[in-house]
Amino acid sequence: MAEPPADAHISLDIDLTAHESRRRAEVMAALGDTWDPVAALRGEEEAYDLLYSGLDAEQQRTYEMLVAAGVLPARGNGRAAD
Repeated sequence: MAEPPADAHISLDIDLTAHESRRRAEVMAALGDTWDPVAALRGEEEAYDLLYSGLDAEQQRTYEMLVAAGVLPARGNGRAAD
């Protein structure tokens, strides 16, 4: 088999639209009819509140440094536990 010239361009376009649609449909089917996205987000917020509660002074400073750097989103009124 002859090799293509070095300056030849080969198109590798692949349309994944059908695959992505099927994947999304499968995800929604797996979540079921009882999945409540608002409750899921609320639970996530509660988990973050618990994660960042009870920080000692050094941990709080580290948290505030990460918020200032944009690594973590600000929560409450600037205190991690709020």
